[in-house]
Amino acid sequence: MSENNDKEFEIRISSSSISSLFNDDIERLILSPLSCLREYGTHWSLEFDLPLVNKKDIKITFDESSISVEAKLKETYSEEKFGKKTKFEYFKKTIALPSKIDNKKTSAKFEKGRLKITIPKTIFSREIKIK
Repeated sequence: MSENNDKEFEIRISSSSISSLFNDDIERLILSPLSCLREYGTHWSLEFDLPLVNKKDIKITFDESSISVEAKLKETYSEEKFGKKTKFEYFKKTIALPSKIDNKKTSAKFEKGRLKITIPKTIFSREIKIK
C-alpha cells in the first residue's frame, strides 16, 4: 500500500480536453436523440424520440454495420450550459447494428414524435441429418 492513502488526489483537464468533450456536436448544432434497441425472436426494434420534428424531415440511412437517423427540428431549440447559450437545429444518431439483419425488409413508422424502425433478422435454415 502507498503511504499517501490519506492525501486527496487531483484531476486536471486541459481546456482543449473540455472543448473536445462538449463542442463537437455543439459546433454542428446537433442533438443526439434518446434511443432504444430491443431484440425479439424474428426482428430488432429500434426506437428514437424525435420531438419537434416533422415526418418529411427525417432521413434514415443504412451501411454494412450501422443505421443513421437525421432529423431537422421544426424550430430551433435553445439550451444554456456552462454559461453559454446554444441553439440546436438537428437530431442525429448512428447506432451499430447487430449482424444477420435483412435491411431490404426494414420498415419505419413515425407517430407523435416517436420513430420506430423494425429490422427483420436474416433467417438461415438448413436440414439436419439424424444419425
